[in-house]
Amino acid sequence: MSEPISTNPIPGTRDFFPDEMSVRLQVFDTLYRVVESFGYLRYDGPMLEPMELYAAKSSEEIVARQTYRLKDRGDRDLVVRPEMTPTVARMIAARAGQLPLPARWYSHPNLWRYERKQRGRYREHWQVNVDVFGTDSFEAEAEILELCAEMMFALGASTEDFLLRVSDRGLMQAVLTGYAGVPAERLLEVYGALDALDKVPEEETRKALVAVGADADKVLRVVGSGADELFALAPAEALAASNVHRALTAGLATSRPVNLKFDPRVIRGFTYYTSTVFEIYDVDPRNPRSIAGGGRYDNLVGLFGKARIPGLGFGMGDVTLIDFLETHGLLPAARLAPDATVVSPQLEQPEDRARVRRIAADLRAAGLRVTAPLEARKMGKLLEKAGKEGVRFAVIAGADEAARGAVKLRDLGRSEEREVPLADLGATIRAALQI
Repeated sequence: MSEPISTNPIPGTRDFFPDEMSVRLQVFDTLYRVVESFGYLRYDGPMLEPMELYAAKSSEEIVARQTYRLKDRGDRDLVVRPEMTPTVARMIAARAGQLPLPARWYSHPNLWRYERKQRGRYREHWQVNVDVFGTDSFEAEAEILELCAEMMFALGASTEDFLLRVSDRGLMQAVLTGYAGVPAERLLEVYGALDALDKVPEEETRKALVAVGADADKVLRVVGSGADELFALAPAEALAASNVHRALTAGLATSRPVNLKFDPRVIRGFTYYTSTVFEIYDVDPRNPRSIAGGGRYDNLVGLFGKARIPGLGFGMGDVTLIDFLETHGLLPAARLAPDATVVSPQLEQPEDRARVRRIAADLRAAGLRVTAPLEARKMGKLLEKAGKEGVRFAVIAGADEAARGAVKLRDLGRSEEREVPLADLGATIRAALQI
């Protein structure tokens, strides 16, 4: 006899049961509302993309060690998408010359990376991606940072709960090559070493920097400096060209104050970032990590043979976001119970079951979540079950009340009951639920 099939999901993936899904939907519906309030339009793309889309456009670690790859029946080398930015750049390039710019787009894709499962990381995750295309203005940086802050505030976070850490690869390049003596052709290797600075002993980082011909002491001084010190080291022309510097000088227009910090340790691992890089960072010592991150990628769309269309955006993953909300006690309660259930003492008769279904249908048309019995059970049992499930209202549609064009409406949470005209039923329940 064969072994039973396991009920566990594939390692690195997750099942979402109704209680978990309810929480997730509430969280992400909140984010959608904020993003759309800034005028961003939702899009999506395919789960499978050609390997060459990522080969020269993502980090080497993702391409070489974390992609799910396969050959299809047409012998094409495909990848299950590990990130969304190359896909959206491809889509923008496909409509170059047709899109009104700047274009504000967002998505919520399912992404896959074959990496070691740990806190904040699974092999499968969902990520809210927000991007603006077609402008070099520092106002784009200001808007994206403002949007990041408002997303966090909408989820209940306070100013003290998170930090917006920003940097600029253009400034860093100017300082690292001019002051720290890093060869220009080795910058990406230096960025890679610095991106791992918080994950490996400093001595390993020093060895990696020396190996590429950099002055390790000066490089580490740069990444350990504050904004004023780094700006003083930067050439005037690099400072003038920095959108991050201009955005910091102008300030953000948000609903409440934001903790915004220039931090040269923010590097971001993707090779396509050209200047601005940033992240939302959880400052709680129980969960000190990035919640979201992104930057400016002005040359990515041009790789598709189209005109240069600059881009700026970020991704916010579901795993780190839920960890943040859980750490700060901000996860919403699951909403599992319907608003109402419709029952009758006479469910044995077809006309009574039909009456129950009609009333339930009318209430659904009024925007309520409503159940009706699937089997002819005693009303007491149905009401007991509804109470245990947390249903707020029971609509008792008896024959006597039906003759008067009414029903009994029982508030299961307060053990109160009254007769309500059918014509007023939907509005009465909506008002009680404050919908």
